[in-house]
Amino acid sequence: MCNSHPTSRRTFVQNVAMAAGAVSLSPFASLAGAAEPADRDPNAILEQLVAGNQRFVEGKTKVPPRTPEEFARNAQGQAPPAIILGCADSRVPPEIVFDQPIGGLFVLRVAGNIVGSGPILLGSVEFAVAELGARVVVVMGHSSCGACRAAIDHIDNNDALPGAIEGMVDYIRPVVREVKGKPGDKLVNVTKANALYNAKKLAKTGEILPGFVDSGKVKMVGAYYDLASGKVEFLG
Repeated sequence: MCNSHPTSRRTFVQNVAMAAGAVSLSPFASLAGAAEPADRDPNAILEQLVAGNQRFVEGKTKVPPRTPEEFARNAQGQAPPAIILGCADSRVPPEIVFDQPIGGLFVLRVAGNIVGSGPILLGSVEFAVAELGARVVVVMGHSSCGACRAAIDHIDNNDALPGAIEGMVDYIRPVVREVKGKPGDKLVNVTKANALYNAKKLAKTGEILPGFVDSGKVKMVGAYYDLASGKVEFLG
């Protein structure tokens, strides 16, 4: 993804902007754009995720066990319709939670499902939208989130966290202050608000995503996964 010519970055952004406002990109199409694939309607993709999670909750999953043959079938390329920005927590595997096959989801996982301020996570989402044709982005928090709990505890205690953990949790602290005093469980409130906050932040950040979101070609939503029930609640 290195730029070999000075104009390559500008040309890339111009072509992606055209795709967001006029003709959308199909997977592996040139950035000049192509007709949107019929299966890339954001609402339909979101419905598929809802249905997949319902199958998971009911213990009626359809995705067969992963085999070397399944990986081999997807070795030549990918075109995932949805992106999941989830927590790095070991108990939250998106492909299983949404009952999706290999190649069905473009997954990014970081503690607290935070966007942060650097180019790595944002660039990954932009790449999946602009190059791979992803049309739904789900920012998913979960019950008993350790990162959100740390943000709450260390605001209440007015102390510091060690190493880079302090800087990471700093991104959640504004959300903790925002929901202060609201009725209900504080951790649940913070976790849901944090997922929504980061979904809204992604929708407005950078040179690529706002055009896709504003045109309705990409749907950006927050979600909350309950570890005990397996249920995903979509927050908007």
